[in-house]
Amino acid sequence: MKIGELAARTGVTPRLLRYYEEVGILHPFRSGNGYRTYGEPAVERVLQIRELLEAGFTTEMIREVLPCLADSDQRAISDCPVVADLDGLRHQLGSIERRIDTLQRNRQAIKAYLRAWEDAGA
Repeated sequence: MKIGELAARTGVTPRLLRYYEEVGILHPFRSGNGYRTYGEPAVERVLQIRELLEAGFTTEMIREVLPCLADSDQRAISDCPVVADLDGLRHQLGSIERRIDTLQRNRQAIKAYLRAWEDAGA
């Protein structure tokens, strides 16, 4: 697929996709005329990049950890190069875990509210 289609499917601008290529976290194929083309896995990769950015990862950290996240069954972890900034990754992990805890508490509160509302016959 071309860059415009990838942009449409992921909600990421073509300019940002080109930036991801520039910093080494997205790797398009180049056709004979130099146009960028992307395989189907690029959709998931871009969404993964967005999630990591939203979690507070820098593009440098993403470049280091993406190879480790490539295989969903974790086989690639053993082949993953040592990440240079382990303290930064630990900090990000702690931040993600705090966000997950907060989301779980919010979910439980909303569920309790909905149950109470439904039990009251509203």
